[in-house]
Amino acid sequence: MAAAVGRSPSVVAVIPPRLQPVLDEVRPLAEAFAAAGQPLYLVGGIVRDLLLGRELGPDADIDLTTPARPDAIKDIAAPLADALWTQGERFGTIGVKVGGRIFEITTHRAETYDPDSRKPEVSFGDDIADDLARRDFTVNAMALRVPDPDLIDPFGGAADLAAGRLRTPLSPEVSFTDDPLRMLRAARFIAGYGLSPDAELVDAVRTNAERLQIVSAERIRDELDKLLVVTDPSAGLWFVVDTGLADLFLPELAAMRLEQDPIHHHKDVLAHTLAVVAKTSPTRIVRLAALLHDVGKPKTRSFGDGGVTFHHHEVVGARMARDRMQALKYANDDVDAVRLLVYLHLRFHTYGMGWTDAAVRRFVRDAGDQLDNLIELTRCDVTTRNKRKADRLAARMDELEARIVVLGAEEELKAMRPDLDGRQVMDHLGLGPGRHVGEALAYLLEVRLDEGPLGEEEAFRRLDKWWADRQG
Repeated sequence: MAAAVGRSPSVVAVIPPRLQPVLDEVRPLAEAFAAAGQPLYLVGGIVRDLLLGRELGPDADIDLTTPARPDAIKDIAAPLADALWTQGERFGTIGVKVGGRIFEITTHRAETYDPDSRKPEVSFGDDIADDLARRDFTVNAMALRVPDPDLIDPFGGAADLAAGRLRTPLSPEVSFTDDPLRMLRAARFIAGYGLSPDAELVDAVRTNAERLQIVSAERIRDELDKLLVVTDPSAGLWFVVDTGLADLFLPELAAMRLEQDPIHHHKDVLAHTLAVVAKTSPTRIVRLAALLHDVGKPKTRSFGDGGVTFHHHEVVGARMARDRMQALKYANDDVDAVRLLVYLHLRFHTYGMGWTDAAVRRFVRDAGDQLDNLIELTRCDVTTRNKRKADRLAARMDELEARIVVLGAEEELKAMRPDLDGRQVMDHLGLGPGRHVGEALAYLLEVRLDEGPLGEEEAFRRLDKWWADRQG
């Protein structure tokens, strides 16, 4: 496909087959806009991904832009729409559902930013090239006119995509001053699309990194999440460390850079951490836990005759992970899950000393609904190049998982509960609700963890003995 490098569009003479389904979906809207004398363009990530040959998912939204103002967009789209949304109307965006697909149609915009503001001043425009100029990167600053497709590429985005190059449409100084979050977004495109940032972009990030401070924690959090779930986020994470961005929102990451890991002698702690992240599945919670699992090492580093140690770094790290995630405004459930995974990520390494069934039960009980994530994190935490050692640890983990399966089948391990419930305890001992009931249930749970299921008769006998001992 030929791409326009100047300000004029190039006609797409031959439509690649992969484009046709998208063009067919958008055609009713495009023809309605054409009949009203208004051009309509596919814009943004969909154009980039279509050029890369990536398939459009059935639930993906399609972004469109037009010089038509919001009132005109509504008038043109309404006869075709199964549903229509106007929440973004003051920013020029109208949501339209046609044939099961959601389209977001936005009036051409020319945004300007106050240097001290987090939010842009939005003005509507009439020129597609001006609209594209305000976008973050050249690979996202392309448009495809519909229904008869012309590729509009005034900043050479198609060439950059082919060359694996990351640039901004305007000067990166201007682009990042306008919206500092773009500096962090660059990391996602570096990692997710294998793009290499040009030197001017890197220099601009280093110069303007401090401006990230005006961006809300929520926006930074969301962008970090998007980076973490790409197939391999390593290159993007190195970018945020090397440019100083991490110092502004995740200083614990850069702090690990020079902390030598005594277990993984070939890597410092940061290199080890990013290797673990890359090994884990691209799911948000396990990736966050992988990123933060060793953040406690710099604060616990100690030198002795045996070399460098990081005693209790999992305890310190769990607190640090909690504090950082709270600062980034993560939901409480996310914070609790990651804190738990960081706290427990070393537990398995005592398995080689010999775990009883009770120890296995406690491992499962303590991990709770994060058991699968904990097992994955533990496995991926092994990044040693020593194949014999790696194989030995993998075999031990296989054995532990097999024991969990067996015990789980026998005892419904994941739903670990005492053999009696609170009502049975109260009725049997003649108690009302209160701390004694909770203490009794905690005792019965400990017995079950140690010995497995007791059955009601034996549980009542143990309860009587426990209560008698309490009464003196």
